[in-house]
Amino acid sequence: MSMNEFYEMAERVRNWGRWGSDDEIGTLNYITPEIVRDSARLVTKGSVFQLGMDFSPTGPQGDLLFRRNPMHVMTIDGGDRGAVSETFPSWETNGLAQEYGAFMGSDLLRFTDDMIIMHTQSATQWDALAHAYYDDKLYNGFSADTVTSVGAYRCGIDKVGVRGITSRAVLLDIVALRGADTAVPHGDPITAEELERAANSQNVEVREGDIVLVHTGWVTKFTRSGDRSPSAGLDWRAAEWFHDRRVAAVAADNSGVEDVASGITGNMLPMHLLCLREMGLSFGEFWDLTALAADCAEDGRYEFQVVAPPLRISGGVGSPINPVALK
Repeated sequence: MSMNEFYEMAERVRNWGRWGSDDEIGTLNYITPEIVRDSARLVTKGSVFQLGMDFSPTGPQGDLLFRRNPMHVMTIDGGDRGAVSETFPSWETNGLAQEYGAFMGSDLLRFTDDMIIMHTQSATQWDALAHAYYDDKLYNGFSADTVTSVGAYRCGIDKVGVRGITSRAVLLDIVALRGADTAVPHGDPITAEELERAANSQNVEVREGDIVLVHTGWVTKFTRSGDRSPSAGLDWRAAEWFHDRRVAAVAADNSGVEDVASGITGNMLPMHLLCLREMGLSFGEFWDLTALAADCAEDGRYEFQVVAPPLRISGGVGSPINPVALK
């Protein structure tokens, strides 16, 4: 594939200015109050599917230099109860510590506390539109210089957090379409034609404002065996398929939605650039679709409501989430 083909598609799918020169949420604008209302009507049997993976030291991140699994640290545990009440009162120069230690020595209350140190994209997450760019431009033409060491002034995840993400969603089961055992093997990218065939075989329509979930089986493979090797991802040219259908967001149960081998020399993740930078279409990664896919196959219904608000991380370029599908 040539870089020229990429640039030609970039021109066709670009949404800059569609929702005004100051827009920072892109295709989430397709999710209207009417679409949110109608998505609630899809909840008929009361089934709830949590689509988030565990945020743990044994999570999906391997030994990447720029991203690791979360570290969970206890700051106060059950063994600290004696130390708090006995040590703090002896701190002669710290009145607050003395007061706190005296309280813990005389009061019935005991508690634990903890903290987590993590990359915002270490497990189930949303990419912010500021996450990927080229030629020094973010979505809607904002300068890449607006993302600094302090955070993303433009197109950060906090701009989405104010609004939240709730919409009708559809699952496109590529594992079932290809007849794979657990996961779709890497090396054979998922094409737009396959997305269309999956929708037709499942008797589900992809509509404006939808969140499209693509089932590749990667999370199922990982949770069963610990195997972090890639499964198939989307062919980058599928970006135009989402653009034509005015999809609001795309999420998959793999590490990057698209295939990690693009076929374009010098352009490793072209779909990220086409979707995040050109279209303003957000990606969700590492979504656990195992139980949801099984339920859809059982009842034959591949549409449902998804509620997946990001954390309101000021200037963040991604956010951990625990999305929920409701049927």
